[in-house]
Amino acid sequence: MAILLEVQCVNKSDRSEAHERIKSIGGGTGRLNWKHSQELAISWIEGGAFSYYLMRGGLAVGIIIATTSSGHKYLKTAADTDQPDSLLSLPECFGG
Repeated sequence: MAILLEVQCVNKSDRSEAHERIKSIGGGTGRLNWKHSQELAISWIEGGAFSYYLMRGGLAVGIIIATTSSGHKYLKTAADTDQPDSLLSLPECFGG
């Protein structure tokens, strides 16, 4: 069974392509912080190790793997269109 992690921050790039906009996702409790690169998070979702979500308006929104028309995988919420706008609205993670 996958470990469920709340995403509370992201590290963004200045790129415009959907699959290049998120560099990493992160979260934590202050004492136990974590940060996963987008590539690693995708691998862990596919392998069943972790599932990720974020909170919006008091509701948990699942983070999914999307694929561009050219076959590049990236993270976004189920509620987003092509761009990972919900993730991009989160604050920057510690350590850039």
